[in-house]
Amino acid sequence: MLAHLLHLEGVESIVLEARSREYVEGRVRAGVLEHGTVDLMRQAGVGERLEREALRHDGIELSFGGRRRRIDLRELTGKSITVYAQHEVIKDLIAARFSAGGIILFEVEDVAPRGFESESPRLHFKRGGELHELVCDFVAGCDGSHGVCRPSIPAGALTHYERTYPFAWLGILAEAPPSSGELIYTHHEDGFALFSMRSPQITRLYLQCEPDEDIELWPDEKIWEELLRRMTTVDGWAPNVGRVLQKGVTPMRSFVVEPMQHGALFLAGDAAHIVPPTGAKGMNLAIADSLVLSRGIASFYRSGRRDLLEAYSQTCLRRLWRVQRFSWWMTALLHRFDSDNAFDRRRQLAELDYVTSSRAAMTTLAENYVGLPLEL
Repeated sequence: MLAHLLHLEGVESIVLEARSREYVEGRVRAGVLEHGTVDLMRQAGVGERLEREALRHDGIELSFGGRRRRIDLRELTGKSITVYAQHEVIKDLIAARFSAGGIILFEVEDVAPRGFESESPRLHFKRGGELHELVCDFVAGCDGSHGVCRPSIPAGALTHYERTYPFAWLGILAEAPPSSGELIYTHHEDGFALFSMRSPQITRLYLQCEPDEDIELWPDEKIWEELLRRMTTVDGWAPNVGRVLQKGVTPMRSFVVEPMQHGALFLAGDAAHIVPPTGAKGMNLAIADSLVLSRGIASFYRSGRRDLLEAYSQTCLRRLWRVQRFSWWMTALLHRFDSDNAFDRRRQLAELDYVTSSRAAMTTLAENYVGLPLEL
């Protein structure tokens, strides 16, 4: 996304990708796009297939006590969310880069940022067994939480903030038509569960589990038994059961690094921050970072100004911490914590009751869920 936005501003860039094109276009990840993310894709000219294939949702449901309560996002905010899988976004962006003559180098190895504290940053890497050096003006570390860019920054230059949650999500991708047109977040005495979807034929479901859960101990039948037990409501609603196509365990943590820049190296997306998936914010945060950084780089090339670049971290962090707050709140609202006592559980149910019966509370949830402005 950053490379595409820079292209629209007339700025040349090269993308280095460790994986193959087939891998990144097939890797299933997040699927909920905020209102602002969808608007940006349309404005950037990469929203044609999204318009044709994506699923627009005007609300979400919170389920507790065996009953579902709907939050009408569109009525409360005038905005919606869109279900369109992350790998589909990646396909659209890769196609746009190649269509515009952009350069994406797949299957690169041993990438090493160098000299980003000087005026001549360099990237050393291997491709096809050959060593290469790329000289540039700026380096964007969009390489995830386990990438090479953040560890390249000198020790002591960054401050880390982190919270690890005492649970994880066991997620499946199932060949089953969604039995609801909207996402359903379920609070259950034995743990959280989430009903989502990726297409009219594919359902995505999650259930709260232990952080060290062994997926081999969860055969498909056991997963469906637990999902149905937690999610079936008193009116008879339940997710459709189908063949499990994929399953895995996702740990839960909140993480932020400050600042998100050092010299000519700028961190974006998961390289700089992680949110628990409860609020569906990870990909949207990365795209917001890309927009802010693209405008700063474009301003530099247009006028030589560095003020937007120098403010990159501050600009992103203001929005980021608000999103972290919301993701933490959604997680705390819906999950079972082992440390909770009977009082905590009754208080949690009271909060769910309040959130789904007060227009003010529903509006607060809805405003955050559909997404804060990409630039605050």
